[in-house]
Amino acid sequence: IFNNWSPYMVQKPEDTVWIGLEYFCDEGDAFWNMTDEECIAFAVRELRKMGVIQKGVCLDAHREKVRKAYPAYFDTYSEFGQVVGFLNGYENLFCVGRNGQHRYNNMDHSMLTAIRAAEAIKAGSTDKSGIWDVNTEKKYHESK
Repeated sequence: IFNNWSPYMVQKPEDTVWIGLEYFCDEGDAFWNMTDEECIAFAVRELRKMGVIQKGVCLDAHREKVRKAYPAYFDTYSEFGQVVGFLNGYENLFCVGRNGQHRYNNMDHSMLTAIRAAEAIKAGSTDKSGIWDVNTEKKYHESK
């Protein structure tokens, strides 16, 4: 629920709730190939079926398809620190989110990296350590 992040993310936070949903699929499968309208209708039906919303209350919707949204932690990933060092060399580049950091971030982690980047930019800072430090707690990560 995006209202919980900031009241400025929702036009009327007292009267409406903006809900974010994530669906996992493979590029090219039936879900991936749905039109935006079909996917949004699917999501609304699911929310109604679960009793989260009632019919006719969805005021707006947006679909964002992200290719290769999950990073792979094999091969040369152990050398990723070199990539971070290279990217940090660009003062005006702030890598955020799952794809920007090539890291398995949950939505809350991804949002937090963006918030920290915005705070750094606003403060005139080029230090990216606070952004890269998001989601580094070993105890949080799932294990096999």
